[in-house]
Amino acid sequence: MSNERQIQDEDLMDVAQDPEQAHRLRKALKVLADNPNVGGKLQEMAQEVLSGRIGMKDAIQTPGYMDALGDRMTEIRRAAENQTMAEREESREKFAAWQKEQEAKEDEERAERDGPSGNIVTTPRRGGRGGGHRG
Repeated sequence: MSNERQIQDEDLMDVAQDPEQAHRLRKALKVLADNPNVGGKLQEMAQEVLSGRIGMKDAIQTPGYMDALGDRMTEIRRAAENQTMAEREESREKFAAWQKEQEAKEDEERAERDGPSGNIVTTPRRGGRGGGHRG
């Protein structure tokens, strides 16, 4: 799949509420597409959307893909229900650590996407000389 065209965050704006949500959705699709443990229709759906062969709206409306998502959610719910209290606590701690790591990565990615900030002037000042005072 690496040689195929890949959609960009903007291509998901028809289903996302804002650019940040589109970015997170594309990252989630990439995880599904690249994880061999996902397999089946769910992985196929992610690969199809990421390649641009099917839009996210169409994928959401495709019964086979939504059935696969529902099946996976049921598996996750069952696994959670069968955990002991100690396993639940361990899962919470692992998730909290993972979430903190993801937030740090997202902050770093956002900073890279948004570029440098601060006192950098991106438009010429009046008079065109960029002197030390505002005119």
